Amino acid sequence: MAQISLSSPTRALTLSTFAFTICFAVWTIFAIIGLQIRELLQLTDTQFGLLVGMPVLTGSLVRVVLGIWTDRIGGRSVFTLTMLAAALATLLLSFATTYAQFLVAALGVGLAGGTFAVGVAYVSRFYPAGRQGTALGIFGVGNVGAALTKFGAPFLMIALGWQGAAQVYAAVLAVTALLFWLMSEDDPQQATATPRSLKAEFAVMADIRVLRFSLYYFFVFGGFVALALWLPRYLIGVYQFDVATAGMIGAAYSLPGSVFRAWGGALSDKYGARAILYWTFGVSAVATLLLALPLGIGPAGFIAIVFVLGLFMALGKAAVYKHIPVYYPQNVGAVGGMVGMIGGLGGFVLPLLFGWLRDVTGDWSSCFAALFVIVLASLVWMQSAIRRLPDGQPA
Repeated sequence: MAQISLSSPTRALTLSTFAFTICFAVWTIFAIIGLQIRELLQLTDTQFGLLVGMPVLTGSLVRVVLGIWTDRIGGRSVFTLTMLAAALATLLLSFATTYAQFLVAALGVGLAGGTFAVGVAYVSRFYPAGRQGTALGIFGVGNVGAALTKFGAPFLMIALGWQGAAQVYAAVLAVTALLFWLMSEDDPQQATATPRSLKAEFAVMADIRVLRFSLYYFFVFGGFVALALWLPRYLIGVYQFDVATAGMIGAAYSLPGSVFRAWGGALSDKYGARAILYWTFGVSAVATLLLALPLGIGPAGFIAIVFVLGLFMALGKAAVYKHIPVYYPQNVGAVGGMVGMIGGLGGFVLPLLFGWLRDVTGDWSSCFAALFVIVLASLVWMQSAIRRLPDGQPA
């Protein structure tokens, strides 16, 4: 019995990270197959933007509901059911023929992105507080699913067409759900958990710290996703890179930023989430300010600064989620879902803001000015909150 108990955390983390990687790959599938769909339906830029953004939007909004559901009935069941529902939506996507049908299918595909909140709550229950940062950081490495789609989906689309690629993704996700259910265990706290009312589940959202953590995640996750989407266009517009080179740099930016999240979790366990967030916001403020000012930075210098910015954003993503199971051990799903939702909305809203600022100001660097304002607000709010606390108490 002791042997099973010792292996449970590792099994839960491994299965959850693998499942989340597949889910993240599915969540971003429109970034690739959407290109053929755009040509097929002759979509405008606005229509195409809505189609690509719909899974991101719905996957963010559904995180609160899935998080609360996880707190109430357990992560093993919710993770499995969510993956099956997303797999069905991805399969139905391959039979869509009208723009409206594609939008409806995209709503279902977005469920795959909601599994982040489920996994955070599920994994955290297997680990003590001193190891939760590392565990959740490793789980967050599942973000590399986006890179898998960027590198792998084009080959599937060439070989099988966009319909075949969607069907392969649906099959892989369904098999992943089945394996997860067969190989995983129920949440260790679920058997002794006392059922709570929905009012009690939502009551924790009134805590101002939830809003503060959400702002942090809006920058570190939403800003990271937005830059990954905006970077190729920026490199083409400012430095006249060709599309292929700009795309490869964008993919290269995404990959290490996901992997370093695990390191951020380990550093948060060792030095404290607050210290890591101070470094994240401090370095990010300097980097965004340098990129926002008209300093005439060349392409090599620009790429170096952006990659440093992405690295510290990755560390910050893990640090934010280190806080949640410490402050809200009975509401990890609900609070993690809310924070994840705001961060996901950042990935949807910020690219729109970047485009609007570019149109209004004519200045490509205006996107970094916006990020500077957000990170400065995060840093000031964190420092203000910490100064009001007694010595030694975490903020």
